Amino acid sequence: MRRLLMRAVNRVLLTETFSPVMGVETEIHTNSSQKLVVGLGNPGMEETRHSVGMMVLGELAARLGVADRWRGDKHMSGEVIVSAVQHTRVVLLRPRLLMNVNGVSVAKAAAKYGIKPEDILLVHDELDKPLGKIGIKHGGSARGHNGVRSCVDCLHTDVMLRLRVGIGRPTGKTSVERHVLGRFSSEEKKVLDGVLSQSVDLLLSQLSQQDPRSSSSSSPAGGRQAAGKRKDREDSALTSGIKHVIR
Repeated sequence: MRRLLMRAVNRVLLTETFSPVMGVETEIHTNSSQKLVVGLGNPGMEETRHSVGMMVLGELAARLGVADRWRGDKHMSGEVIVSAVQHTRVVLLRPRLLMNVNGVSVAKAAAKYGIKPEDILLVHDELDKPLGKIGIKHGGSARGHNGVRSCVDCLHTDVMLRLRVGIGRPTGKTSVERHVLGRFSSEEKKVLDGVLSQSVDLLLSQLSQQDPRSSSSSSPAGGRQAAGKRKDREDSALTSGIKHVIR
């Protein structure tokens, strides 16, 4: 029931109108090499485990020398920076909506800048990876991540590339919700700096490739339309997908 409700909320928010991009940034519509990199998370909670994707995006902006160029866009309910990596125009996006409806911002940004779903890279937290490990996944199931699920629902496809940043599962009696919405401990922060740096290295590597999927000889997972047989896709997700793990 909750999932159906979130889908309905996504659809309602997507019906809001937004203006086309104006001025010099209209060049991005005709640029054949362009990417949208999204740091999934909750606004106002950027230092929590669940918003580690936003931390990575902040580190990426700093590495590109554009950290002071974030600007709000009320029409897409997010903050954006337009930059470049080699010959690729890159749009960085931090949604200003709650995680469960992050996909609304992503879909509106993709439409505004003329970016196809296969050219979108989502950066998000991953419970099933311990802190210190990151991995690239090519499409497939959201694997229980509500922010990714929102993006799949709003874009009507699951082909988006994903950088999964491990945060580990809670220990003891701590609930998953409390764990993901909590801040990193002092000990975890000692590991986090290296994780952010490695994540940016991997992002830059992906953005520098003309076809990120060409880095593997295996067939990428995903790529099916979200309107298809979602259950079959999710059942096969455990054995599908290409993951490059950094230890």
